[in-house]
Amino acid sequence: MIDTIIFDFGDVFINLDKQASLTALKKLGLPSWNEDLEELNQQFERGKITEVQFMIGLKKLIPNASIDDLRAAWNSVLIDFPLHRLEFLELLKRKYRLFLLSNTDEIHISKFEHKVGATFAREFYQCFEKVYFSFEIGIRKPDPEAFKYIINKHDLSTKRTLFIDDKKENTDIAASLGMQVWNITPGKEDVVELFDRKILPR
Repeated sequence: MIDTIIFDFGDVFINLDKQASLTALKKLGLPSWNEDLEELNQQFERGKITEVQFMIGLKKLIPNASIDDLRAAWNSVLIDFPLHRLEFLELLKRKYRLFLLSNTDEIHISKFEHKVGATFAREFYQCFEKVYFSFEIGIRKPDPEAFKYIINKHDLSTKRTLFIDDKKENTDIAASLGMQVWNITPGKEDVVELFDRKILPR
């Protein structure tokens, strides 16, 4: 019997346009997503570099763009957070222990909080026993240590834990650790269908 659910954030709760940032950065002069940018992103998402260091690194790759334009391009991945998902979470928290585990950076989280407003963001965070962002804990999915960090810290039973993520490499690792998983398909499935799709019993 599942008693705990660990959720991803992007494309589970907040809708993303994963091509938007690359398209916007290309318009500013980036030839393509390259190894340097990938490394910069990975370091930023692990909290290994600061926001200032990240923006300096981005500016080196696209020297003719302004910092404001670079920030806007980086944040263009974030679309909207439908209210019905927050309402669903608020019902779910009455029955289950809920956690959030997201690969993200401080720029995106700051933008999310500004975009939805302080009240909405606070109500969202309060649905969870604990929120874990990769830039704060220094580990990214699909590193097994990201999952073990939560499991050990909260003494979770993996067989009683459901993990929901839109990336198969992440759900594969969670499954290998003994968790039940739902590899959600953005655009075709919605997290509020958790019971309708018989992933959890009503």
